[in-house]
Amino acid sequence: MTEPRFHYPWYKKEDTDAFFALFQNNVANFVIITITMLGMGFPQELVFGQVIPGAAIAVLVGNLYYAYTANRLAHQEQRTDVTALSYGISTPVMFVFLFGVLLPAKTLTGDPELAWKIAVGACFLSGLLEVLVSIIGRWVQRNLPRAAMLGAVAGVALTFIAGEMLFKTLEMPVVGLFVLAVIIIGIVGRVVLPFRMPASLFAIVFGTLLAYLLGASDSAKIAEGLSHFGFYPVLPSMAAFDGISYLFGSMIGILTVVLPITLYNAIETMNNVEAMEAAGDKYDVRECQAVDGVGTMIGALFGGLFPTTVYIATVGAKWMKAGRGYSILNGLVYLLAAMFGLIAVISALIPVAVVAPILVFVGMSMVSTAFLTNAKKYYPAVALAMLPYFANYVMTRFNNAAGEVVSRISDGIVPLGQGAMFTAMMLGAITVCVIDGAFKRAMAFALCSAGFSFVGLMHAPKLGFYAAPEFVMGYLVMALLFAWYAFFGAVKRDDHVMGED
Repeated sequence: MTEPRFHYPWYKKEDTDAFFALFQNNVANFVIITITMLGMGFPQELVFGQVIPGAAIAVLVGNLYYAYTANRLAHQEQRTDVTALSYGISTPVMFVFLFGVLLPAKTLTGDPELAWKIAVGACFLSGLLEVLVSIIGRWVQRNLPRAAMLGAVAGVALTFIAGEMLFKTLEMPVVGLFVLAVIIIGIVGRVVLPFRMPASLFAIVFGTLLAYLLGASDSAKIAEGLSHFGFYPVLPSMAAFDGISYLFGSMIGILTVVLPITLYNAIETMNNVEAMEAAGDKYDVRECQAVDGVGTMIGALFGGLFPTTVYIATVGAKWMKAGRGYSILNGLVYLLAAMFGLIAVISALIPVAVVAPILVFVGMSMVSTAFLTNAKKYYPAVALAMLPYFANYVMTRFNNAAGEVVSRISDGIVPLGQGAMFTAMMLGAITVCVIDGAFKRAMAFALCSAGFSFVGLMHAPKLGFYAAPEFVMGYLVMALLFAWYAFFGAVKRDDHVMGED
């Protein structure tokens, strides 16, 4: 007798709940991207005609591929309870690209279209790097201290996300403070809100209504928002290749953000895939990192500028007993929403001051995560890694006049801000190694810092040989000190000043 043919369903009722859970997360990202870019002064035709459709293409490609891998796993293991991986724009990386790549590019060039091309080029390179990192991802994870990496990201979060968005919150005080209170009550305080609505949704709905009722937002924007319904074709673009030429030229400082945040993205994917394995579905981590990189590059080829990743929400979908249908539906819905202007309509109706307090919380949660995911003894390393981005914030706000404007404060601000992400990670890594008594590794990171300074990746306005000579010497002196402790010095701890694990 012939055995019945194995069937893994395309869609089942459990996929519906998983779709809406994933939809809420992705739509929030798309709306934030739109509102933030319009607030920065980017033209609507660029945002709605290139950035959003390009991001939607990346989301579609990744979701379809992960639906395919779920089907492959289901057939390999003859199981119908396999859940496809959730996929979309990486939220922390999205903020870094908005405020650490796109905004500095616009500030330095003064040209929105050129800044977009530079950011698209950075996105394409990030995808390419993640494909390469997929080969050595586990080695990077083992050798790059988490405190250094997350501390560097926290520096961006505190200055460009939480700090900048708090300024935007107070531009419309009554509305902004109301929304901020809602976020504190519902998300920070975990207090149930009226109608049992999620805090972010409650804040957006009632914050927007309050803005229009008080006249803080022009009612003409309602008609403007509805006017965005239309057709936005998904078209390929050569912008990525134009932008890359600037990244290896006058915009080299922005390029220094790409490597560390790509490593962060690759490790985020690794952690989320491993969490899914613990839940019962084993996927190939390296394949997933490569897919995320390829999806990011494809999005960039259509004008998108945000890297993608496997979501931690996948575990939630697994708990909901979803299959592959929710993943397919998610990709298709976002493409249609982008092509017919639905994202544009929503974004036009919501004032920046309504979304800004939510971003304040996102920034602060990223800072909190940097501390909570590390032992207490590494807190100094996290804090030190955050500091270079304060200097970088001042630089980007004062454009090329930063040296003159801040010289009366300190001559160290500008070089500290140049290559801030690399500086943050190196100083954080050195501190971690010293805390652990690993002076040979501390010496190695100090030598790496000297090398980065030598070629201009740190503390210099552009690439070149012996670009930051004083910093090269400074890091070499640090390396010598660590070498003495590594090979000759007896390490003694002062228990009165050491923190607990």
